Amino acid sequence: MKEFHNKNHIIKLSFAYTISIIVLICIPAYLYMQSEINSYKFNQYKSIDEHTLAIQRAIYDFNDSKKMIFRFPKSFLMDSYLLSKDKELIFSTTSQALKYENNISKEIILSSNRLNAKYLIVTKEFSYKQIYLKIAILTLCIGLFIFISAYLIIKQSINPYKKANAYLDAFFNDAMHELKTPLGVIQLNLEILEEKQNSKELKRSLNAVKNLHLIYDDIEYLIKNKRVNYQKENSDFTELLKQRINIFESLALSKEIKLNCIIKDDINIEFNRTELQRIIDNTISNSIKYSKAKSNINISLIKDEKVIFKVQDFGLGIKDTNKIFDRYYREDSIKGGFGIGLNIVKNICTKNKVEVICDSKLNKGTVFTYIFNS
Repeated sequence: MKEFHNKNHIIKLSFAYTISIIVLICIPAYLYMQSEINSYKFNQYKSIDEHTLAIQRAIYDFNDSKKMIFRFPKSFLMDSYLLSKDKELIFSTTSQALKYENNISKEIILSSNRLNAKYLIVTKEFSYKQIYLKIAILTLCIGLFIFISAYLIIKQSINPYKKANAYLDAFFNDAMHELKTPLGVIQLNLEILEEKQNSKELKRSLNAVKNLHLIYDDIEYLIKNKRVNYQKENSDFTELLKQRINIFESLALSKEIKLNCIIKDDINIEFNRTELQRIIDNTISNSIKYSKAKSNINISLIKDEKVIFKVQDFGLGIKDTNKIFDRYYREDSIKGGFGIGLNIVKNICTKNKVEVICDSKLNKGTVFTYIFNS
C-alpha cells in the first residue's frame, strides 16, 4: 500500500511537471501553429492556382487542336465548373451544386473557346482540422515524452531518499521497541517503591516516567499511522476515560490540582480505542501542564443527541487558538513537549469527523470540547 502511494505521488509530480513545461512552451507552440496555418493556407491556394492554370491551358490547347473530344483535367480534391457568359452551367466535375461555404475558390474569365465557356471556377474544401490534428498529435507526443522522462528522473532521484527513509523507519521501530520494556520496568519498580516508601522524589520520578509514556505513545502513533489502518470498533468511552483519569491523578496531585469529573455511565461509540486514548491523554495532559498550581480541572462526558467530551482548566489560557493544532507549535517553550500532541488529536478528529471547539481566555483558562457522532 505504501509503495502504491509512493508511485501515485511520483505520477502526480510527473504530471504536474509535464503540465508546467507545456504551459511554458505555449507561446512558441502558438507561433508554430500560426506558421503552420499560414503555410497550409498558402499551399491550398497554390494548389488551386496550379489546377486552374492546368484547366485553362487544356482549354486553349483544345482550341488549337482538331480533336473532337475535350478531356477535362480532374482532381480528386477539387471541383471545377465551366459557366457560360450568362452564368449557366456548361460542365462540372461533380454532381453537387456550386457552393462557397467552407470552401476556397478561384474564378477566372476565359477567352473565346470552342467550349463556349466564359467562366472557370475551381473550388476546394478548406478546413484547419488537419492542422489541429497534427498539432494535437505533436503536443501529445511531446507531453508523453516529457512525462515519461520526468517520471524516470524523479523515480531515480528519490531512490536514495526512499532507502534513507526505510532505514530511519527501521531504526525508530527498533528504538521504540527497545524503549518500551525498560520504561515499563522503571514505572513498575517505582510504583512498588512508592507503596513501601512515600517520598516526593519517588512521586516526581514516577510522574516523569508517566510523561515519558505519553510522549512514547504519541511518537509510536505517528510512526504506525503511516502504515497501520486504525479500524473503528465499539469502544467503552466511559470506562476508558475513567482508566486514563486514574493514571493522570498522580500528575495532577503533583501540582495540587483537583480533577472534578462528571462522567455518565455506559457511553459507547464506534471509534478506534488507540485513537480515542490519544484524544483523552493529550487533552488532559495539556490541561494539567498549563494549569496553575492548586487549581481545578473539570472533565465531563455526557450523551444527548451526540456524545460530548469536555475538559476545562483555569490556567494560563491560549494566545492563538488557530495555531495550537499545528505540528511543533508550542504556546510556552518552558513547559516542554514536542508540540505534536494536539496535532495528532486534530488529525484523528478530522479523519473521524469529530467537531473540535477550543474556547480560551488569557489568564482565565481553556475549554476543549469534542463532539462525537453517537
